[in-house]
Amino acid sequence: MEGIGYHVCEGASPPRADALRLALSDLGVETGDAPPHDAPVVLLFETVDAGVHEAVRERGSGFARVVAVHLGDAAPTAAQCWGLLDAGAADVVDGAAPAAAAAAITARLRRWQQVDALVDSPLVRQNLAGSSPAWRRVLQQVVEAAAFGDASVLLAGESGTGKELTARLIHTLDARRSQRPLVVLDCTTVMPELSGSEFFGHERGAFTGAAAPREGAFALADGGTLFLDEVGELPAALQAQLLRVVQERSYKRLGSTQWQRSEFRLVCATNRSLDDEVSRGAFRADLYYRIATCVFRLPPLRERPEDIIPLALRFLAEAKGSAEGSAETPALTPPVRDYLLGRRFPGNVRELRQLMLRIASRHVGDGPITVGDIPPQERPTEDTPPPDWRGDDLDGAIRRALNLGVGLRDISAGAADAAIRIALGTECGNLQRAARRLGVTDRALQLRRATAR
Repeated sequence: MEGIGYHVCEGASPPRADALRLALSDLGVETGDAPPHDAPVVLLFETVDAGVHEAVRERGSGFARVVAVHLGDAAPTAAQCWGLLDAGAADVVDGAAPAAAAAAITARLRRWQQVDALVDSPLVRQNLAGSSPAWRRVLQQVVEAAAFGDASVLLAGESGTGKELTARLIHTLDARRSQRPLVVLDCTTVMPELSGSEFFGHERGAFTGAAAPREGAFALADGGTLFLDEVGELPAALQAQLLRVVQERSYKRLGSTQWQRSEFRLVCATNRSLDDEVSRGAFRADLYYRIATCVFRLPPLRERPEDIIPLALRFLAEAKGSAEGSAETPALTPPVRDYLLGRRFPGNVRELRQLMLRIASRHVGDGPITVGDIPPQERPTEDTPPPDWRGDDLDGAIRRALNLGVGLRDISAGAADAAIRIALGTECGNLQRAARRLGVTDRALQLRRATAR
């Protein structure tokens, strides 16, 4: 493997670092000091201090994963390991035995290489578009769970964030299931009086109107994937029945005394907080832990603003019947770009797509999309408040800092450091573009980073 970053923190033992580098080389891992911006980074340290945390944050900005390798005599505490993960490290490895550490690191690197190849494949990119760090991190986790495991998956997120598309991708990437059916059941449309039949099927004469036997979702999904959309809407009685099937993979049709087996992968989605639902007794805790082996939260569009314009252009190309990025796809004028970036999308990607389809239907000619193409009911008014970049996440972070006794100066410095880190990650480490995004000069950004170290 080529292009792996290698960074030795100040104070780390050169002989131990050289021994690990040699062990990695023996396993085919070639390291360098100037790898591509998205290449994994092996970061060596002896003592967990502010410098190590800063190195992790800097090297792990954007898409790169960092393996923090401890070379000291005293192993880091559990709290220090969690702190490194919070700073952005993907893992913390004990490097006392170079051969064993190199083997562990290499295994992780090879897995990440396979995952990234899938994330960058046309299969994934054509179905779940987006290149922002927040979106890519989720895709990496989803792809790994889908292609290298068989566990039940719970997809959480607001409406319109792509939960059903993600469920279909999980099914497609699962080599054990992809040749069998994907059965989709929307729990919001299941009628209580027919829910048993929808899930379990029924025999002829099982109830009034059952003129013929019918297969239910469990039977249809045998060997494949069962996707339960909005699983949080299931009534309590059906939750208990579903738990038994998930545990034992066996069920009985309505009107039958014969047990039948079904082996399927279960993928569920919800726009509710099932943790809260469990706490207030609206959702069974035992069922929750069965369906939530892997939990992935799909970020709303406001948390991945870098994807708004690329997604808008993709939907525009789709509406125009042109290839994405082709000359036939109209460009967006600056006012239209500003409008899209400043607009709220409570319906997330689904709402953005519908908006672009309406804009495309109004656009004529070969010129760019202009403000006149935006439907009148979608245009901002004088009463439309300016976009507010602050939110609950920022308020919560500041509240935690104040509760810990952090003063205004340190809060301001922390916010500035976070802005720099995010800008560098968004611009893939390019200092000039990050400076422009931050509204400062290249020199000012360099000085800020130097004094922060």
